[in-house]
Amino acid sequence: MTFMKAINRDILKLAVPSILANITVPIVGMVDIAVAGHLDGAVATMIGGIAIGTMLFDLLYWNFGFLRVGTGGLTAQAFGKEDRKECAIILTRALGISLSCALILIAIQWIFLKAAFMFVDCTPEVRELASQYFYIRIWAAPATLSLMAFKGWFIGMQDSVSPMVTDFVVNGMNVLMSIVLALGIPLGSGSADLLSPGVSDPLATEATRTWLIRPMGFYGIAAGTVVAQYSGLLTSLILLAFKYVRSTFAGLSAEDLKETFRGSETRRFFVMNTDLFVRSLCFIAIYIGFTTISARYGDLLLAVSSILMKLLMIFSYFTDGFAYAGEALTGKYIGAKNGPMLNQTVKWTFVWSMAIAVIFMGIYQFAGVPMLRMMTSDPAVIEQAREFMPWLLLMPVIGCAAFTWDGIYIGATASKEIRNAMLWAVVAFVLVWLAGTVCLNYTPPEHAKLATLRYRMEMDPSYAHRHNVVEMHILMAAYFAHLLARTIYLTLRSTKSLYQKRDI
Repeated sequence: MTFMKAINRDILKLAVPSILANITVPIVGMVDIAVAGHLDGAVATMIGGIAIGTMLFDLLYWNFGFLRVGTGGLTAQAFGKEDRKECAIILTRALGISLSCALILIAIQWIFLKAAFMFVDCTPEVRELASQYFYIRIWAAPATLSLMAFKGWFIGMQDSVSPMVTDFVVNGMNVLMSIVLALGIPLGSGSADLLSPGVSDPLATEATRTWLIRPMGFYGIAAGTVVAQYSGLLTSLILLAFKYVRSTFAGLSAEDLKETFRGSETRRFFVMNTDLFVRSLCFIAIYIGFTTISARYGDLLLAVSSILMKLLMIFSYFTDGFAYAGEALTGKYIGAKNGPMLNQTVKWTFVWSMAIAVIFMGIYQFAGVPMLRMMTSDPAVIEQAREFMPWLLLMPVIGCAAFTWDGIYIGATASKEIRNAMLWAVVAFVLVWLAGTVCLNYTPPEHAKLATLRYRMEMDPSYAHRHNVVEMHILMAAYFAHLLARTIYLTLRSTKSLYQKRDI
């Protein structure tokens, strides 16, 4: 009983701060969409611009997911071995790589954007907004990549409070600054209002209004993210200085720093990250595939798919808290060669994750539509999204095990298995999508007249829209198929990957 209480206490100690921090992540996405959804202009187009712009950064930053994943797993194992010097070297190495990669991204921003839009299909209006969003937000790259390294390192050090504080700062500032910079802060009114208080003249009021902060409109959403990322980086540096400089970095000499990018551990870092890079490419293939296919169906369904994905991800942000706990404790007990505690970590991490899944099935069932209304005031978007609400109920059922296993395998630094799971996930996504669309669009040869009739019906916008809605359902099925493939593969490989390879 004491044994069980100890592991659950450790899991909750690590998971709860991560969950509290993760709660703020979807709020940022919701606020960004909500701000765009309430600006003057084409609401669906602006929501689509944010969706494509965000997708472009996911395309970039998921390639560098190893900065969090690899740093976290290696740090946790070094912590389990009680090797504080190695912990310090791991962070130094990760930050050096982060800054180098960020400078490269800034240098190639124009080339990347032009190449990306060769494959991303969207309306010219959405493309223009997404491009401007990208050119502003790219300047946050040094902070964003460094924060990935910091988060992985803090988790590996069994410290989920520091990343929680950092995330609170980042996400809080993101919400605040996106609203302030997009909508502005008026300082007062001009003479037109004072001389004619009973007359409503919007043009005169706007012309004579003075601003404390002048509104940037849509572009203020991206600028708010830049300010938030650098605020988070400053917070992480302050936490590092107060909590770890004396205890962990005190024994680090100049000679140690020279060896940071040399030696067997450095080679291990880069070999591991090759597998994690492939994993990231697989994530990108699925996510980009989902978004670009959605964009083919017009701005309305693109806006719907963007909102649904934000709502789907709310669950993952909660269960990720327990995945982070599993990552930290798995790495710690593998480093310490403690098999019994490793068993308990895997068991109870899943118990807590499954409990979260049950809770969220109820939330999606009874609060799904009100959550839609929080995201946008556009009746057309809300009405269309209601048709896809049943997919929300499947997310906790199918996604729980996939997310939890990810954390455990990351802590074990089982990069090969993580890579292979995502390769199978891509195969599942593509097969379900292709099979569904082929079946939907197949016309038997003996029904040639029907094919002609169907072609004519496709000229009718209402028919084309109904057809696109069905294809969107197929796309959702493909997305969930990739989660199921990950779960099956990682479950089948767990005994060999976590225990046999490490003699535990």
